[in-house]
Amino acid sequence: MACFALGFAIYQIPDNKFHIYFLDIGQGDSILIKTPENHQILIDGGPKNYVLEEMANVISFFDREIDLVVLTHPHADHIEGLIEVLKRYKVNGVLLTGVNFFDNTYNEFLKEIRLREIPVFIAESRGDFIFGDVFIDVLFPLKAISGNNYDNLNNSSVGVCVVYKNKKILLLGDLEQEAENVLLKTFLPSNVDIYKASHHGSKTASSIDFLKRILPKNVVIQVGKDNKFKHPHPETIRNFYRANIKKIYRTDTDGMVEFVF
Repeated sequence: MACFALGFAIYQIPDNKFHIYFLDIGQGDSILIKTPENHQILIDGGPKNYVLEEMANVISFFDREIDLVVLTHPHADHIEGLIEVLKRYKVNGVLLTGVNFFDNTYNEFLKEIRLREIPVFIAESRGDFIFGDVFIDVLFPLKAISGNNYDNLNNSSVGVCVVYKNKKILLLGDLEQEAENVLLKTFLPSNVDIYKASHHGSKTASSIDFLKRILPKNVVIQVGKDNKFKHPHPETIRNFYRANIKKIYRTDTDGMVEFVF
């Protein structure tokens, strides 16, 4: 049974439970996972430095260690907050794709990694991670794409399925339908407990065929209030209802969303 807590979250001492927080960082993605063994995994950092305040609500001031930072792709709404995270926390590893992207923020992020000598892992489907009872199954990219150029950087996103006991959480960054079609030809988890809506609920992602394959019970849309992109798109919301999804959560209306297993 999962418990759902919305809005402001107060730091909790380790309780031998699995927590995943979809942080309220505006128009962007940032997800924090705390394992029963108190490992901490941060997936993306959102725009600006909103992530620091959100993390302070759920991590003790004295806890300054993150086991793994995952950068799904280097767009500003996913990477900006990670730079200060690298500066303020002891980060034990970074997972990224290493795609070519000529951008000052991305360059600063890579510079901080080199400066602090943080181990780097290049994402590919054969490279998974285990943190106690939590398994992070890297689904995308299928093989290493380090050094490659992408016209659509969204479709280079790192996609993972986080598995804890019998619970499955699908986090695909900003992957769009082109990448979804690739994943449909692979082994994909079904009856997913939580699906983080790709690309903030854009109409370019979460196709009905994809949703019918993964059959999520709950969807979380990380999206900013009154954002200029008008995310989430009504067509995508209709797809969620057509797929008989039990519950849709939105950070623009619900604030931080926490699931506890």
